[in-house]
Amino acid sequence: MRTGTTPAGVQGEEQIARHVRRMFDGVAPRYDLLNHLLSMNIDRYWRWRTVRALSPALGRLGGRVVDLCCGSGDLTIALQRAAQGKAVAGSDFSHAMLREAARKIGGRGLKSPVFEADATNLPLADGSSALLTCAFGFRNLANYRKGLAEMLRVLEPGGTAAILEFSTPPNTWFRRVYEFYSMRVLPRIGAAMSPAPEAYRYLPESVRKFPSADELAAEMRRSGFREVRFTRMTFGIVALHIGVK
Repeated sequence: MRTGTTPAGVQGEEQIARHVRRMFDGVAPRYDLLNHLLSMNIDRYWRWRTVRALSPALGRLGGRVVDLCCGSGDLTIALQRAAQGKAVAGSDFSHAMLREAARKIGGRGLKSPVFEADATNLPLADGSSALLTCAFGFRNLANYRKGLAEMLRVLEPGGTAAILEFSTPPNTWFRRVYEFYSMRVLPRIGAAMSPAPEAYRYLPESVRKFPSADELAAEMRRSGFREVRFTRMTFGIVALHIGVK
């Protein structure tokens, strides 16, 4: 499995992390608009499916819930609304994204705290969280194995990790259609509407290079997760992986 994301012309984990952080700082002002537009609003459905799949864990677990790579906070908000009074926090290494998340969370009358951190080096104690989620951020990590190891470290025994991420559609015909859209159409729309057009050239490349759903599941098992399973959505454009410590 590829060790981590590989932006063009950037080498070394520290430099890659800095480069990706700058990109997301640049897209933060229009991140939500472009997410909904480029996914034709299906991203809302993917998050809804994720929260529904995690509802048993949210009801059963008593510890802290942390949404890693939370971006502008959409999944953090959805989890807080479903968490039955449990504390939900959001974390991201992009300061601009966290400002957007804090604004949205406060505007909805919620009290989910947000904190700045790299998902490969979390300021959280061993075994301190019952549920960790990561939606559309895991593939941007400079080191995937470090990210999985850190999730495992922070989870309490019996805790759950959930990774919602873009994937490769298994159907050959649909994969070709999707690749045409993601490689040809999406970057042009992003370039026209975003103050950071390079981010929308990076996006399809990062998806194309990301491990398949089967490969990510195998890596989670190798990292020490148990009961690993995944569900494909929308013809395999995305996959939700769930594992237990």
